[in-house]
Amino acid sequence: MNIIRKISDIKIVSLFLLLLTTSFQCKKNDNPVDAEPVIGQVETIQQHIPLFSARSGEDMITVKFPVVADNQPLVLNKVTISFSVQSKFNGLSSLTIKYSGTSNGKHASSVFASASAVSIETALAGSVELGSGTHFLFLSFNLRNDPDLLTSCHVEKIKLSFKNHEDVIFTPSGKFYYRPAMLLRAAGQDKCDTYRIPGLITTNRGTLIAVYDNRYNGSKDLQEDIDIGMSRSTDGGQTWAPMKVIMDMGEYGNRSRRLNGTGDPCVLYDYKTNTIWAAALWMSGSNYDQALWWASRPGMKPEETGQFLLVKSNDDGLSWSQPINITSQIKDPAWQLLLQGPGRGITIKDGTLVFPAQFKTDLGTKAIDGGQYTCHSTIVYSKDAGKSWQIGTGAKSNTTEAQVVELADGSLMLNMRDDRNRADKGETNGRAVATTTDFGKTWKTHSSSNSSLPEPNCMASLISTYMTINGKTQQVLFFSNPNNKEARSNMTIKASLDGGVTWPDAYQVELNSETGYGYSCLTMVDANTIGILYEGIKELVFQKVEVSEILDGLK
Repeated sequence: MNIIRKISDIKIVSLFLLLLTTSFQCKKNDNPVDAEPVIGQVETIQQHIPLFSARSGEDMITVKFPVVADNQPLVLNKVTISFSVQSKFNGLSSLTIKYSGTSNGKHASSVFASASAVSIETALAGSVELGSGTHFLFLSFNLRNDPDLLTSCHVEKIKLSFKNHEDVIFTPSGKFYYRPAMLLRAAGQDKCDTYRIPGLITTNRGTLIAVYDNRYNGSKDLQEDIDIGMSRSTDGGQTWAPMKVIMDMGEYGNRSRRLNGTGDPCVLYDYKTNTIWAAALWMSGSNYDQALWWASRPGMKPEETGQFLLVKSNDDGLSWSQPINITSQIKDPAWQLLLQGPGRGITIKDGTLVFPAQFKTDLGTKAIDGGQYTCHSTIVYSKDAGKSWQIGTGAKSNTTEAQVVELADGSLMLNMRDDRNRADKGETNGRAVATTTDFGKTWKTHSSSNSSLPEPNCMASLISTYMTINGKTQQVLFFSNPNNKEARSNMTIKASLDGGVTWPDAYQVELNSETGYGYSCLTMVDANTIGILYEGIKELVFQKVEVSEILDGLK
């Protein structure tokens, strides 16, 4: 019997209680000369981060325990790692356990053992003498070259076997799956300082199309030298073709590239006509020292106000059109700014194309709680396959970056970044959510609004799909964001089986606990797999997750 106590991310096994249990009984010996070594509290710390080829061998699980061995050293001769039955090891080349510790005042470190054949029960045999002191074991996963991105390893328990002590068995804290991740765009790649603002879709051919900001000079938002980059994969995201720039306004108006940036892309796939659309924001000639968000003014010209640009591809992303400016169709001249998503748009059942969007109405009035709100999330849509475009009304004040899905009843749900959450870290922190049945002429607040999906104030992603669960076909919503009210950390995918009313803890998977820039975009790679593209720091990370791991226990 093992007594295991969970405190946050640390599992602590109480020495006093363990000594009372049958599996940790030590033979009583009144002769101090023959006293057996004793193991104190065992702690495990598990890093909740992805596996990267460039960082292969990084320590993921740390085991810490003290030993009292006054008369004879404790000899560790085997460590057995037990994985969950759902684990897949295709992308692993080996496991390694390193040892470090202090025995009787002397420090030592070494590789305890490695195992190249990884399976549900993986034993690593070695030998290390542990005298009195504190000892550490470090478990690392080593990846193959170009690892299968569906590799997924969940450590259920670890057993330490000794030559002269009972086995010690413990469970690492939390249920975390270690998965490979790909740096789709790395900082400095292609002479680009920073990659930001991911959008991601899947075409009818199964091709993945990713769009993003190429920020050449730094991480600064518009106005800057920024183009829209695009990456394309035809094998489910395992490999990607070289990056292609699909939107670049160059030196329009004889102004520098730093005053003609395009950014914040949103990508949409028309599955009825096999057309890919990408939208982006552009303005020409605004003050470089002032963010475009504030520099944009009422009006319609590129020199006055931000422009809503589109490009499209009719050949599965191989080639792209010149920019199409639809600002005059959808912008009110009195508005200071109108722009897309960012992220992704949708094509609904009747063929209407829908981009999430946002507009700003009162120049110079910052959106702060208790003041006059200036920003409104909405939708931009086309009922004629992109020939003409219309716009809805604002869904809620003080909201910006949004994502849209079509619900099972045909209504549209808009999931919005609510800038009130910059200050609100209480029970009313959460994504704002509204629905419409008339393409944004009117909006209804959803029951989950500002309560069900906590955020640190950041962009997020929302997609819809249909799946067979327990023999019944139903809609499933998937959502991703930094699952933390305070910081852009803990990138998490969540699922809802009731149209976004609830997001149960049982249907959530954390991918990365580290802090990054926090934007993300989801797509269904295929019927059983989700792809996610999200921001690290100046980089874009791509991962794949099987739906069965998110909807754990459902069939």
